Amino acid sequence: MPVLFDHERLKVYQEALRFVVWVSPMVEELPGKLAAKDQLDRASTSVVLNLAEGNGKRSHPDRCRYFDIARGSGVECAACLDVLVARNKIARAAADEGKAILLQVVSMTAGLIARFSGEVHEEQAPYGEELANGEKE
Repeated sequence: MPVLFDHERLKVYQEALRFVVWVSPMVEELPGKLAAKDQLDRASTSVVLNLAEGNGKRSHPDRCRYFDIARGSGVECAACLDVLVARNKIARAAADEGKAILLQVVSMTAGLIARFSGEVHEEQAPYGEELANGEKE
């Protein structure tokens, strides 16, 4: 049985690694002078590393800080894919495939942030539901 760290059990960590595996061949094939290439490589690595480090922190504010950095790096990866499409370096379909993975990573990371932030959130009522005092708009 393999030895696993706690962060390796996180689905979000596994999905972030899946994105790194997915994007690596693309990064290798891109021309060397593209800023988006280097940024995509660094940001995709940052997601994985910050999820692992954040999960290892004992205090909730520390965890949230690293998870927030991971979330931001995931959004940055999506933006890098957009830049590469805009510069005709990758196909829109390829970017969409990568962004689908990233959307899951970013969403799950936001869930971790909400869980450990200690903030109280109310569910938003669907549009057109009765108001708190029972009246309709």
